[in-house]
Order: sequence, then structure tokens, then C-alpha cells
Amino acid sequence: MSSADTGPGAQDRRLGEALPEELLDAGERMTSAELAAYQLDRLRATLRHAYNHVELYRKKFDAAGVGPGDCRSLADLARFPFTTKADLRDTYPFGMFAVPMPEVRRIHASSGTTGRPTVVGYTERDIAMWADVVARSLRAAGGRPGHKVHISYGYGLFTGGLGAHYGAERAGCTVIPASGGMTARQVQIIQDFRPEIIMVTPSYMLTLLDEFERQGIDPRSTSLRVGIFGAEPWTEEMRREIEERLDLHAVDIYGLSEVIGPGVAQECVETKDGLHVWEDHFYPEVVDPLADEPGPDGVMAQGESGELVFTSLTKEAMPVIRYRTRDLTRLLPGTARPAFRRIEKITGRCDDMIILRGVNVFPTQIEEIVLRTPGVAPHFQLHLTRRGHRDEMTVRIEARPGAGADQRQAAAAAITQAVKAGVGVTVEVEVVDPETLERSVGKIRRIVDARGK
Repeated sequence: MSSADTGPGAQDRRLGEALPEELLDAGERMTSAELAAYQLDRLRATLRHAYNHVELYRKKFDAAGVGPGDCRSLADLARFPFTTKADLRDTYPFGMFAVPMPEVRRIHASSGTTGRPTVVGYTERDIAMWADVVARSLRAAGGRPGHKVHISYGYGLFTGGLGAHYGAERAGCTVIPASGGMTARQVQIIQDFRPEIIMVTPSYMLTLLDEFERQGIDPRSTSLRVGIFGAEPWTEEMRREIEERLDLHAVDIYGLSEVIGPGVAQECVETKDGLHVWEDHFYPEVVDPLADEPGPDGVMAQGESGELVFTSLTKEAMPVIRYRTRDLTRLLPGTARPAFRRIEKITGRCDDMIILRGVNVFPTQIEEIVLRTPGVAPHFQLHLTRRGHRDEMTVRIEARPGAGADQRQAAAAAITQAVKAGVGVTVEVEVVDPETLERSVGKIRRIVDARGK
């Protein structure tokens, strides 16, 4: 959506302007020097808190030969051991909590589809801080007091719905807690309640777009002006697809339950050039994904790609020290918020990477190709099978409505060639009828792995 749009309602549609200075909070006004001093103070306090109250951290620090007093600079953090999802599962359910249970006001948990769920806890101050960073994210995305926010993230143990909800209320917005599912009803609510902002996974936004069109409603005619998309990787091609079909600003939000939930980092609507990490609460590092041991050699320099790692600076109930997110990105200097560094849009996850005949393949690489190919929709899945001792991958993609046999065949050939040229692997491509593949009501399942069956 161009900021040069004119015509009736154009001023209301242009929510892509920089946040006025008076709306920045105290953290956003810090200079780089002030932020660094604050980070060191909070980091040392967090290390003491974790060491004194969480047995796992005490054992890991002692085994690595470091203690809270050894952190004399921000660079010293590299000497401390990593925390992994396995650590959280091994201490299930409450072994990572650093406060007595009566001080815990809320518990969230992951779905546990790949093992024991990871459980996280929040004190009253943690919940207030969480609301603050999500409210900051909403303002950075273009939200203002009085805007209506349609929240289609799932509510419940998943952090998305309630995290967005409390933050939108803190930002002075009116919340429409739609949650996920009941897609036709969500379309009706958007039409009737006329929200300016939607918070949702990008894959479910595509499902909503299809439902608008199925009902004969032009998505560009809706009241929506900003879409805040998170909880799964998505590409610049996906941004263009959504912005063109909806006539809104599509911006990225980042978070994960183990660190806080949504609101760890946010893309600013006026630049759309990556996500500013709210570094007064979450200290980022990018490390070598293959590094098992702590040390400065495993930390990537600014601008180098690697695995994103976070240390919380202000969490009470469950501080995390050098938590390995498995997300792949790089750190860049700040722009719209100069004191805060940016991360690039997440290109993929270590655990989403497919090794196909020796080639590393990420679903986002396929998504980029699919979205620039005429005749096919943005709905696709990657089916992995094994023939003898050879792994094979079939890309199943829905045709656009009205695409004929010749156009489908041309699309399949183009995608096959583009994957071979751009990714370096040969795949089969199957273009299927519209509305054939399963639809997302949250995070989409991109990979169907039948190699072990």
C-alpha cells in the first residue's frame, strides 16, 4: 500500500507514518550508551536471580565454571551456557520457575506435539511488562488509541491470543477477541465491526482472504489498514501478496513462549526493514547453529547469519539465559528505533530445515518461488517420501481459481525449474484443485514427512 494514496478516506488509510516523538515510551527514548548501561545492570541482576533460584541454572553455571559475578561486560555473556528447549522439557512442569508458586499469576504452555510441552510462568509484573512491549509493538506497527484490533491468534495456553489482547488494551485500543477458527464468522465480524488492525498468523490470513473472496467480498474494500503477522516464518513475497489483496500495511511481529510470547521484536510500519528487538527487556545474540559450547568464538558478528539466542533482562517468574530459539536470522543496526538493533525476517528454523539428498531446503525458499509463479495460489505443502534409499519431495500447490490445464502445467514446470536453479535440488510438483489442501486456523503445517512410514 502506497503512502501516496489519495481519495476519500485516504488519510485514515495512511497508517504508515513514523510514530510521533511524544508517543515514544521511556525505553524507546534511550540513547545507545544509556541502553548498554541499563542492559549490563539488568543482565547481572538476572544472572544472580537465575543462579540463586533455579537449580538447573546453578548446575549449568557451576559446570561451565562461571558465576553471576563473572559478568563484568555485555561481552562476558558469551561465557555462560546455553539454555535449550530440552532443558525446559527436562524440568517439566515448573522446574524453571524462579519465584514461589504463589507469586505466579499465569501459566502458558506449548502444544507439546513433539514431546513434553514447555511450560512458562508469569508474575504480575511480568504480565504488565508483556502488555507494555506488545503495546509498544502495536504503536510501532501504526496502531493508535481508539483503533479496533481484531485478534485471530488462538487463545488459551498458546501465548499469542492473550499476549496480543493485553497489549492492545494497554495501547488504548478496542479488542475484538475473535481467536482462531469459524472463518466465515470472522469475515462477517470484520465486515460488521470494521476493525483497523488484525493480528493473525500469515497463513490464516490467507485462509481469511479466500473466505472473503468466496463470499463475493473484495478484501480491498474492508476497514483493515494494518496486519500484524507472526508465529511462523513468512517471506517478502508473502507480504506483497497480502498487501496487494488487502490494501493494507503488512508488518512482522516476533516472539516465542519461552522468552515471553509475542512482543519480543516488532517491525516498524514506516520502514518495514526488519524487526527492532526491544533490547531493554530481551538481549539478543546470533550464534553459530552448530556451536554446542559457550564462548566468544561461537557468537556471530553483526550482519552475519546464524541462530538467534535471547537472554531476558526483566522477567521474574522464569528468566531465560541464552535461550536457543532455533530461528535463523542476523542482527543489523537500528533504523526507525536507532538504539535497538534489528533482526531480519526469520528465514527459517533449524528444526524446519529439510536435508534432501545433501541439500538444505527451507519451506520459505519454496514459498518465494510459489508466490511469484502465475496460476497458483499461496497454499502449498511439502510431502517427503522415500523410494528405496533415496529421499524425494513433492511440492503440492493449489491452482488459482480459473487456471486451466495448460496454465497448471506451465506453473508446475516453472516451479520445478526454479527450485532446481535456486535451491539446487530436483523436486516433483503437483498442482491440485483449489481448496484441496488443509487450511490453517493458526500455524500451518508445511511439511508432511512420510519417510518413516
